[in-house]
Amino acid sequence: MCVPTITPRTPSSSSASPVATIVAVRQRVTETSTEGATELTAAIRSPPPRRILRRVFVTFEGIDGSGKTTQAELLAEALRADGREVISTREPGGTELGERVRSLVLQGPDLSAWAEAALFAAARAQLVEEVIGPALQRGADVVCDRYLDSSLAYQGIARGLGVDEVLELSVRVTGGLFPDRTFVVLLDAVEAERRRVGGPDRIERENLSFHREVDRAYREVAALFPDRIVLLDGSRSPDELAKEVRDELRALA
Repeated sequence: MCVPTITPRTPSSSSASPVATIVAVRQRVTETSTEGATELTAAIRSPPPRRILRRVFVTFEGIDGSGKTTQAELLAEALRADGREVISTREPGGTELGERVRSLVLQGPDLSAWAEAALFAAARAQLVEEVIGPALQRGADVVCDRYLDSSLAYQGIARGLGVDEVLELSVRVTGGLFPDRTFVVLLDAVEAERRRVGGPDRIERENLSFHREVDRAYREVAALFPDRIVLLDGSRSPDELAKEVRDELRALA
């Protein structure tokens, strides 16, 4: 895991500033930790020895219609077939609060960019506290359809709030919990729109240029976290992508 902590903590007054912490996350600093550095930054500077993971936390990302949900389902099925306990969940959702937030942000009225980001963060905080954290603590695998990278791409970049600002919010509400691997399924926005099933939700109703901006945003986010994020070609068959995902996870050590 990038950061093993799963219970949100409030940094002490001597901790590094939030902006400095986020810069440290993005740049993967390697210098020796100084007194007062946050646990999050220190963990990234001094990662634990690589080993075969007893369990994995995997997330899937991409624009709506890219096929990310299918890949999340296929991975969960494959892990269960190996006899592992697997928790499948989604964002926003996975808890009573999260499902209410999902209904509000996808089917409700127009929202300001920060109101949208704050609602996603609230649902994420509850999901980590109620579902993801306990599952990882007991040794279960977790497969999540969307997680914090969605906020970085949609609100941080496409909505213009800033990657650092949105990342800081997610780090605080999740206690710095990052996935072991994040798979971003890339697909042309026109093709993704063609694949969508059912009536469009509030975000899906955004114009084509917005969805193209989100696609570009995911590529930018992937460049910030190259050791964690794997890009997948969504034009390939679901079975081909599923095999690539499983091969990548088997290489975790």
